[in-house]
Amino acid sequence: MVLAMTLLSGVAWTVVYVFAIRIGFQQRTYAIPAAVLALNIAWETIYASRGLATADFSVQTFVNLAWAVADVLIVYTYLRYGRRELPAFVSRPLFVGWSILIFITAYIVQWLFVIEFGWVDAPKYAAFLQNLLMSILFIAIFVARRGPRGQSIVIAVAKWIGTLAPTIAFGALAGSMFILGLGILCSVFDLAYVGLLIWARPSRVLEPVDRARARTLSVTAAETSTP
Repeated sequence: MVLAMTLLSGVAWTVVYVFAIRIGFQQRTYAIPAAVLALNIAWETIYASRGLATADFSVQTFVNLAWAVADVLIVYTYLRYGRRELPAFVSRPLFVGWSILIFITAYIVQWLFVIEFGWVDAPKYAAFLQNLLMSILFIAIFVARRGPRGQSIVIAVAKWIGTLAPTIAFGALAGSMFILGLGILCSVFDLAYVGLLIWARPSRVLEPVDRARARTLSVTAAETSTP
């Protein structure tokens, strides 16, 4: 059962990464929130390297390796197009410096998990915490972009399944309340995000703040001038 859930999670997350790469290049943006992207590639490279170094040729090791390779391409889309998503005052040097800080911090955080919890528990605890962060940030990125640009219902559903499978394996079946609780919270936000993308048809893309504010001001002015 655990092997089946691991394989299901591996396939689902691979779908997430493939569609994130595709959308990133098609729409000239990045499809995974930057903070979680940094945590993901740090997690995957650390544990894939650990597996290969210790001759742990398990399914999870090769899944981690495949994810790491895919994440390199997603990181490329972030570095190439990410500055466009930020305010104009964010210069290229500032964007580069900020990105370096994010990725260095992600590696430090992952190593702190290893130091604190060891090689057995650290990957599970870190993975579920960053999964919860990703579930929340997907909704935040929808709001920040005022619509589903750079996002996909396929990514949303695959992300949900990819997290639900290990929740069952390491939470419900293994009896870890910590993992089970985080996994349930992930599902809550993942399903909310799926519902948001279904709701967000092209006609319902949110207006830019300035345009909405200008419309509100014009309506107010018209009402004020009316005798």
